[in-house]
Amino acid sequence: MYYEYLTIGIILFILGILGIVLNRSNLIIMLMSIELMLLAISVLFLINSVAINNLIGQIFTIMILTIAAAESAIGLAILVAYYRVRGTIAVRSLNLLRG
Repeated sequence: MYYEYLTIGIILFILGILGIVLNRSNLIIMLMSIELMLLAISVLFLINSVAINNLIGQIFTIMILTIAAAESAIGLAILVAYYRVRGTIAVRSLNLLRG
């Protein structure tokens, strides 16, 4: 009954993993792939919550979306600060951040 939604969630998660694995040069796309993976997990929690008639999955989804919003805000702030210092956001040059 909910198999269509489960396959959509799994496909979104796999697309997020592929976005991280296949694209190692652009940091913004990697952050978007992580957000896509968190969205897919949220969809899977919601479908599971509806299927078993329980609110725990919906509470987990709210917590995941809150963490995803904080992660994206902090990640983008770090990217802006790094771009102002270095002039590029290439992943290859990130090893220069080591102290």
